[in-house]
Amino acid sequence: MNDTASPVRITLEEDGSLLRVLLARPKGNILDTAMVGAIRAALEDHRHTVGLRSILFAGEGPHFSFGASVEEHRPGVVEAMLPEFHRLFRDLAGSGRVLLAAVTGCCLGGGLELAAFCHRLWVAPDGKLGNPEIKLGVFAPIASVILPLRIGRARADDLLLTGRQIDAVEALALGLVDEVSDDPVAAARDWHRRHIMPLSGAALAHAVQAGRHDFHRALRGTLDEVERLYLDDLMATHDAKEGIAAFLEKRAPRWTHA
Repeated sequence: MNDTASPVRITLEEDGSLLRVLLARPKGNILDTAMVGAIRAALEDHRHTVGLRSILFAGEGPHFSFGASVEEHRPGVVEAMLPEFHRLFRDLAGSGRVLLAAVTGCCLGGGLELAAFCHRLWVAPDGKLGNPEIKLGVFAPIASVILPLRIGRARADDLLLTGRQIDAVEALALGLVDEVSDDPVAAARDWHRRHIMPLSGAALAHAVQAGRHDFHRALRGTLDEVERLYLDDLMATHDAKEGIAAFLEKRAPRWTHA
């Protein structure tokens, strides 16, 4: 998974206890179907790796991720892309590993969904986080399910309904991130080394399932309903198609509100 053609680079570190997943398509590290597939393949490759306790996501270059591919949100493509993207989160939920994210620069859309799904999130002072999907005439399914569980419904509504970006300081105040660090990867590795490495992987796997029961229940149930709302109802509207087309054509959208 570390060849130059792969959109991710995978390294097993800290005596095999930490799997680092580097999103390796700078500058945007777009979470398109190819990258999602590569991450899922890496998770499958290490599903039975004895002693693996944590998975750390980071981005190559100045940014964590600009999010999912807008091109893949077009009608005729999104019907396959969105379920595949959601399978990644189901894989992570079933991994039994502690999930960590080290964010630099922009962490937007699907990138924020991936980072916010992690147990702990470190962000650099230059971090910019947000779910701007609403500005494209669509919404963020995973974030709609998990952000209320992570930061509370009112705070989640603010971010999801406005699509505004927030900086590292506000993200810390909201509880969206756990720590602001000049070197998020080093901070995440140090936390793993001090707090996770000494523990039993078997115990952690069960603790992850127990402690994240609400997240996992939401994925099993609510996400299916939200996905159908997106694909069957939202994508039947004019404005969803118009918002995606306007972004790709680099013009202002012409909303009909229908």
